[in-house]
Amino acid sequence: MQSVVAYSTMVMTVGLALVRPRLSAHVRLGPAAAGLFGVLVMCAARLVGAEELVHAAHTLARPILTIASTMVLAEAAREAGLLDRLAALIEARAGSVRRQHAIVFFATAACTVLLNNDSTVLILTPLVVTLVRRRYPSRPELVVPFAFAVFLASGVAPLIVSNPMNMIVAAYAGLDFNSYARAMAPIWLVGTLCTFALSRVVFRRVLANDVAAAPNERRPRSWSRRELHVLVILLIVLPAYPLATLLGGPVWLVALAGAVLATAATRPRVVASGVQWQVLPFLWAVLVIAIGLRKVGLVAGLAGAYQDASLFTIGGASALGSALVDNHPMAMLNTLALAGHAQRDLLAALIGGDLGPRLLPVGSLAGLIWLESLRRQHVDVPLRTFVRVGLYETLPVLAVSLLLLWRGGRA
Repeated sequence: MQSVVAYSTMVMTVGLALVRPRLSAHVRLGPAAAGLFGVLVMCAARLVGAEELVHAAHTLARPILTIASTMVLAEAAREAGLLDRLAALIEARAGSVRRQHAIVFFATAACTVLLNNDSTVLILTPLVVTLVRRRYPSRPELVVPFAFAVFLASGVAPLIVSNPMNMIVAAYAGLDFNSYARAMAPIWLVGTLCTFALSRVVFRRVLANDVAAAPNERRPRSWSRRELHVLVILLIVLPAYPLATLLGGPVWLVALAGAVLATAATRPRVVASGVQWQVLPFLWAVLVIAIGLRKVGLVAGLAGAYQDASLFTIGGASALGSALVDNHPMAMLNTLALAGHAQRDLLAALIGGDLGPRLLPVGSLAGLIWLESLRRQHVDVPLRTFVRVGLYETLPVLAVSLLLLWRGGRA
């Protein structure tokens, strides 16, 4: 009976967090409420107790503080006008459609390095849709490939701060910032280039039909003090992460200091209102549910499947599991199942968790945020289109990424 409760609780919690059903015309059930529901059910079924709740909170305290700080940094950059300026710079370099597509893709990829993928997708998607509609009013079909450029540019996280899920797993498994970056940054670079090349193949017909862009009527504006202030903070924070690790300092303190300084340079209330705070308690709830699932044997079964498994098996299973049940619970289950394994096995699971959500919209909060943002802009991406693009983009990049990880371990 406990097994049924545990599995159904995981499915219901993830489903409610992703679908966010409406309770009234103005109220929707968010990830925080969904996570609380899951935790309460797990407690009622005696699958977790006070000790597990405290353990999960203690384990995630610093990574969640880091995640919150990076989200605040991203929102401060938006509020200061930096991301709107980025869109203006992209627009000012309007050449061919293919060139604009490339600039959007690599600009997004660069943003995900310093910020995180959820925040980048949330902020840049409406900016890019607006840009494309303004520059190419006679080519509405260009919106979809440009929107996919934003979503697909967030691939394997090169830094632990680039993806909330990776940050949680790294903290739980004891991976430090620099060792993670040494292993994953080269994989991110190659994977990003492969994803871009595949995007050009998938959308070759739409992007090949070039059209003159509408005149750029946006006048260049001078840099404001707020923009410069936040830009300087962002440029200081990025190199401060590895430096703090080398000196034995905490990464969370660097992120927190950056968030405080950036917020002080903008409008704190506006920044605070724009952050997706509900993600934070949801991450804690997912770990609590994963601990409960360990008690009914799911983690043991997964650990048995991973015993003596290759990196390709671990990464492939993680990608498929992330696509089906969301990458956050899959990451937590992998972390528990891979306890005692080599670091490379955990990195293979993270690679699968980063890329697997491209296969199905339910694979990540970022994917649902992206689709919801497009719906608000009256852009329809059918499920078959999402799956088709996801298959073409994910399977080759996953194989190449895992191969690089394998070769790196043998070198």
